Amino acid sequence: MAKDKNRAWFPAKKYGIGWGLPVTWQGWIVLLAYLVLVAFGSAILTTLPTRIPFFIAYMLILSGILILICWKKGEKITFRWGKK
Repeated sequence: MAKDKNRAWFPAKKYGIGWGLPVTWQGWIVLLAYLVLVAFGSAILTTLPTRIPFFIAYMLILSGILILICWKKGEKITFRWGKK
């Protein structure tokens, strides 16, 4: 049980830098919530008269939160040329 508690939600990518698709159910919930909120924001914020600044701010905030979660719950990222 303790091993599962420390398991990374998002693995580091095999090539390049960043994280791959989630490997735990918690990671999938985070990714699904992000996608639902992006779709919701696209539908709602694009109907406003001053839609572009609000939508850009909304996307920056959502993406920042996703990156923060990946940083905290994912594997450490470095540039990779492939697994050894």
